[in-house]
Amino acid sequence: MMSGIILSIIIGCAAGFLGSKIFKGASSGLPWNLIIGIVGGFIGGFLFGLIGIGDGSLIWELISATIGAVILLWIASKLHK
Repeated sequence: MMSGIILSIIIGCAAGFLGSKIFKGASSGLPWNLIIGIVGGFIGGFLFGLIGIGDGSLIWELISATIGAVILLWIASKLHK
């Protein structure tokens, strides 16, 4: 169980970092990248679950969390204006 939590944190950090690099200029440091990545993981997992794609592998979790992070950063940029 503890290894699953640690793995989720690592994937969240990576997804938040990648999302901030894809969505240019949105980097806010490691703590925010972690939060963005974790929330992005929920968003990506929910959206891709709705359309029924994904295999549950680690790489797929990273991809869906990164896409979710980009979506979250895009929404935040629209609300911030």
